[in-house]
Amino acid sequence: MSAEVRVETYDRIVEITIDRPPANAINPGVSNAIFEALSMLQEDDNLRVGIITGSGDRIFCAGWDLKEIAAIDNNEEAVNSAFTCPGGFAGISEFWGLKKPVISAINGMAAGGGFEIALATDMIVAADHAEFFLPEMQRGFLPDVGAIQILPRRVPYNVAMDLLYTGRRMSAAEARQWGLACRVCPLDELMECTRELAREVATGAPLALQALKEVVPAIHNLPMPQAFAATKPGNSDLPIYQKMLMSEDFMEGPRAFAEKRDPVWKGK
Repeated sequence: MSAEVRVETYDRIVEITIDRPPANAINPGVSNAIFEALSMLQEDDNLRVGIITGSGDRIFCAGWDLKEIAAIDNNEEAVNSAFTCPGGFAGISEFWGLKKPVISAINGMAAGGGFEIALATDMIVAADHAEFFLPEMQRGFLPDVGAIQILPRRVPYNVAMDLLYTGRRMSAAEARQWGLACRVCPLDELMECTRELAREVATGAPLALQALKEVVPAIHNLPMPQAFAATKPGNSDLPIYQKMLMSEDFMEGPRAFAEKRDPVWKGK
């Protein structure tokens, strides 16, 4: 694990902090360390939710370390440095096998790839002074490790294209307005607000949490009849969803409700 990424576990949560001042920029070592931490979240049955944030109070993450890119002599090597890490950029952008939810706590500017890390998470909690922007157009390339793929699906198309073409800064308040951030709070409350959300999520049945992460992306762009068909018991091609339906926990929830007690989840 890289010394530039801090990892802490508590309350069934993995908290990942990018600690690479001054800009918390991403390089292969940081990408690999984030991937390792998320792999731990994935593989440990006692862990249910991840949080990713940045150190300090100014910058969540400034994206890929452009100084390292500038020091590379040829385009192919420069491109490969960002695209060949396990899990994709920052260890998360293409971690398709990750079936547990991750929340980003945006403690400052989320620029370029930092914005794309946030887009790769399931929920965004932002400090009220945070800003989101994509300066890639002014750097000679595209934000193609998540923004061009995800942003037009998260906010209205014209808003996404405005951000992509101009690189303008979107405030936390605007991110909340468009539904991109689910919660906005003062900086000194950011981590407790995010941890409280993570604890609330972690109370859910483990297989149901994983099934939700599997199902929603799979059906998001389907016409409504196909979306319903994809979640028909016995006919679904979604393995975690099917496993959830046949699990002990599927029956534990109703029993706990009927018996007026807290459920005891087994994750099976």
